Amino acid sequence: MTQISDTTRVPSAALALAGILLVALNLRPALTSVSPVLNRIGEGLGLGSFGQGVLTTLPVLFLGLCAPLAPILARRLGVDRTVLAATALLGAVLLLRPYTGTVGLFAGTLVAGGCIGVMGVLLPGVVKRDFARHASLLTGCYTGALCLGASAAAGATEPLRLMFDGRWQLALAFWTLPAWVAVALWWWQLDGKHVPKPVNRPERSLFRDPLAWQVTLYMGLQSSLAYSVFGWLPTILQDRGLSAVDAGLALSVSILLQIGAAIAAPWISSHMRDQRAMIALAVLFTGAGLTGCVFAPIGGVWVWAVVLGLGQGATFSLALTLLAVRARDHETAARLSGMAQGVGYTLAAGGPLMLGVLHGAFGDWQAAGVFMVVIALAALGFGLAAGRQRFVGEAG
Repeated sequence: MTQISDTTRVPSAALALAGILLVALNLRPALTSVSPVLNRIGEGLGLGSFGQGVLTTLPVLFLGLCAPLAPILARRLGVDRTVLAATALLGAVLLLRPYTGTVGLFAGTLVAGGCIGVMGVLLPGVVKRDFARHASLLTGCYTGALCLGASAAAGATEPLRLMFDGRWQLALAFWTLPAWVAVALWWWQLDGKHVPKPVNRPERSLFRDPLAWQVTLYMGLQSSLAYSVFGWLPTILQDRGLSAVDAGLALSVSILLQIGAAIAAPWISSHMRDQRAMIALAVLFTGAGLTGCVFAPIGGVWVWAVVLGLGQGATFSLALTLLAVRARDHETAARLSGMAQGVGYTLAAGGPLMLGVLHGAFGDWQAAGVFMVVIALAALGFGLAAGRQRFVGEAG
């Protein structure tokens, strides 16, 4: 496989850091801005539970399907120009998708997921390239910016709709603004960067490696829960009696709390023999939070939203950590990242879709809640296997 090796450094570390954080900020609003107004979209466009489930599934599916395009595009354009192009395309579709009818909404959401897939694969490599001595710290900052963007879109979209006289289209289109700010800053910091020359290196396929599959399945299953929450939690809470604003705020609070857990969990696990104990704790928190949000009395939803946020922040950051610590070198880590994100996110797309199907079939959220608990148990099993102190590409 052809590996990517940029030959120049960013002229300003502060500018590079700002660009990375701004791009990371845009990796989730396209997804989390939809769920707070999903009922309004369904009413306006005549979408039932299945159609709404497809709408929440498309970006996750194409996030995984388009992940393998990232290294191909980066070899042709360079890493930085590929990130710039993907961010600009994301900004364009976020502006257009609410105003192009049902077909445009679905197509725009699909393209947005693909853009995020390409950006998500390449951005961690940019962090490692430009901040090699502080990669762990910057990865935590990058994850925090990602969670902040997700939280802001989840919490602000419904208030924006109300501020815009009930026009959900304008509330969704609002999230094009941070994308274009990121485009402007990324364009500014391109000076002095050149398209890299490809370097050919031999490789061994990871698709026959059991540990690589354990990492991939843990990534996919925890992502399935995350995107199910992004896509459906406000709707679930509204159906259980919360107002639309409070339901969106609950999701926003839950995602905001992910930031601290996302930074703390890898740091704590680095002082342990391996990652199994932290993975177990994180998945158990996630399962408890989900169970509470679906089954417990609605009056305690804020407690369960906090538990859910802490659990999901940790599960996500630990999944990213496994991509690095289960590989002995950067090349293997990059290949493991591509496999885990490409296959894992494609698998994760089934979660939001199944929740919509189950809700439509049973008329409530009980079966969907049980389904999420089953996913959490499966994630726990594969996470414990992936958390052992071993390396991909090695027997035993």
